[in-house]
Amino acid sequence: MKFKADEIASVIQQEIEHYESQIDVREVGRVLELGDGIARVYGLSGVMSGEMVEFPNGVNGLAFNLEEHSVGVIILGDYLAINEGDEVKSTGRLLSVPVGDAVIGRVVDPLGNPLDGKGPIVSSERRPVEFTAPGVAGRQPVREPLQTGIKAIDSMTPIGRGQRELIIGDRKTGKTAIGIDAIINQRNSGVKCFYVAVGQKESTVAGVIENLRKHGAMDFTTVILAGASAPAPLQYVAPYAGTAMAEYFTYKGEHALIVYDDLSKQAAAYRQLSLLMRRPPGREAYPGDVFYAHSRLLERSAKLSKELGGGSLTSLPIIETLEGEVSAYIPTNVISITDGQIYLQPDLFFAGQRPAMNAGISVSRVGGAAQIPAMKSVAGGLRLQLAAFRELEAFAQLGTDLDAATQARLDRGYRMTELLKQGQYQPMDVTDEVMIIYAGTRGHLDKVPRLQVADWEKEFLTFMREQKSEIRQKIADTKKLDIDKATDTNAEMEAAIAEFQAQYATKQKT
Repeated sequence: MKFKADEIASVIQQEIEHYESQIDVREVGRVLELGDGIARVYGLSGVMSGEMVEFPNGVNGLAFNLEEHSVGVIILGDYLAINEGDEVKSTGRLLSVPVGDAVIGRVVDPLGNPLDGKGPIVSSERRPVEFTAPGVAGRQPVREPLQTGIKAIDSMTPIGRGQRELIIGDRKTGKTAIGIDAIINQRNSGVKCFYVAVGQKESTVAGVIENLRKHGAMDFTTVILAGASAPAPLQYVAPYAGTAMAEYFTYKGEHALIVYDDLSKQAAAYRQLSLLMRRPPGREAYPGDVFYAHSRLLERSAKLSKELGGGSLTSLPIIETLEGEVSAYIPTNVISITDGQIYLQPDLFFAGQRPAMNAGISVSRVGGAAQIPAMKSVAGGLRLQLAAFRELEAFAQLGTDLDAATQARLDRGYRMTELLKQGQYQPMDVTDEVMIIYAGTRGHLDKVPRLQVADWEKEFLTFMREQKSEIRQKIADTKKLDIDKATDTNAEMEAAIAEFQAQYATKQKT
């Protein structure tokens, strides 16, 4: 095939006209000093705070400290692969993670790399790890309930979609269990769940993942893991990365739940980085801006306005206390940022009260606005009653003779605490919670022996489900059951309980 000279000339002419010279200009620096997960770099004079930089061997870092003659970089990866004198390039990009349906059901590290051996995460969309929280105009009040399936929480410290409810207590008091039960209870609710494990033992997290899988929750859950063996920079970044993945669904008008387990470990990782970077230490050696590290994270949880799609991000941050010291620096910081706290008390835990929630200190600042009308009605004064019962119980231990009315209050308190006990990985439907709390607060268990309360509850719920399903369905559909008003549903409930009491009494005699 022969080409004519004028054709060749026209092609060359076109190429010359459309030619654009592209020069890839990047700033390059050198590693001056290397530490535990941090590097001090000379030469990156134009780099911005939060910008990603690239080390040899494909390891990335994040510009953390901008100083006069050097830049402090936190290394997101294997810092042992980097040597002093290595070349460092600025990238002009912010740190981002893959988001979307591709991450659901996966176990990933804080950079979005898979850890579950199920192949690469193929996602066309990425989202910056740091993102500005919506302002006041971009939010709406929290009114829609997020059911945890835990009787004590849904009745006394209810959580709404878009709320931040702190779970706080000493180690080994059941903090993680509450977060996992809340995730399991989101089955069929459409809520996407994210569990961020920071500084946890990998074996413990493997157990959590196995339980989520066993209860069918991994189908809608993403686990972001920065374990105890992960470098401090990854432990620090993990909660922000998990929030970015959850926010993707929030801004699409969907609902998401994120559990940070736990922010004490993230604060310790941040302290480590800050001290290595020679930021001035303050109270308990934390730098003063550790409050900002947690506030800019938790402020991203919100119920968005209708103009922004009406999606929500609910967060359950976990904080570990030492010997119940809630007035320590990090606990007080996070308490002041969140919308309430569930305080788990070691004494109650070891006495067999699970969940070991202290009704006096635990609070939800959203309150009844995040409850269905039936639950709001039957559990209205329950928290105050239980708090008063604990004080009365302490007084009764002095051995004082009690009058009949005081003894009756004590007896009901003992039965209500038994009623609020719940096994792990056994979240309950809110309709069942309403019926059982109705029975307890109306005094239908006052004559049931304490040791038989759990058995009574189990059989009563079975009775309502199998023999009185129409009443149960009526409560589920209308969401109404008023403890103070003699409505049709109330009359039906009273009749059903009376019928069950007769059956149960007959069974006990035989």
